[in-house]
Amino acid sequence: MTEEDRFGPADYGDRLADVYDDWVVRLQDEGDAELAAKFLGELARRGRGEGEPLLELGIGSGRVALPLAANGLQVTGIEASQKMIDLLKARPGGDRITVVAGDMADVDVPGTYEVVFVVFNTFLLLPSQEEQLRCFTNVAKRLRPGGAFVVQAFIPNPGLYDFGATTGERMEVARRDEGVLYLGMRQHDKVAQLMWPRYTLESGDGERTYDVKYRYVWPSEFDLMALNAGLVIESRSADWSGAEFTAESESHVTVYRKPAE
Repeated sequence: MTEEDRFGPADYGDRLADVYDDWVVRLQDEGDAELAAKFLGELARRGRGEGEPLLELGIGSGRVALPLAANGLQVTGIEASQKMIDLLKARPGGDRITVVAGDMADVDVPGTYEVVFVVFNTFLLLPSQEEQLRCFTNVAKRLRPGGAFVVQAFIPNPGLYDFGATTGERMEVARRDEGVLYLGMRQHDKVAQLMWPRYTLESGDGERTYDVKYRYVWPSEFDLMALNAGLVIESRSADWSGAEFTAESESHVTVYRKPAE
């Protein structure tokens, strides 16, 4: 088995932990984490009472979970990377969040939740359709009747991935005084819906590369996975502010519901 075949959620966190908060988060729109926390907090509080519990898949360093917990909500996280767990626990308020170590496709967590969420393309780190299907099934078991599963992910652009893999071109995605972060594409398999991006950090210390892997998912495939797990779609928007989802949208925020008993 090659290194590419072995890649999963734990590898992403372990490889990128040392540059994640300072560099990788800059790939997201400024304020996106705050908007996500506001959206998810309001969704949770529309449940059966104040402080409804939430579960985050791939909690990482806590960009969304920490503001939720600071606002009085109960947050549990699943995280496959011990390095990411260490980052979270070292941050102010990190001790208030329960983290279960394991793969979000299979790990068992105690209790049930009003809201389960996975943001910033984290779901796509599950490297096969089978694992992604298992994740939806696992989520459905953990949701309360009437509970919500919220997914945020990019809209695939296979032509762009082919171009990047063929030409070797890369684009600048973040810049600071101490260096520049570039993103390129090492390989793309449009049949399996797999892509292997490469981050390159150029700084005074030299050049470092960070290889990752995604299995991208179309919105219609997300909907089928949800249906297979017994969940139904409630809404889909282009971002956390509720902008209309259109054919030109580059990402989506989708809410699925577990039917109430």
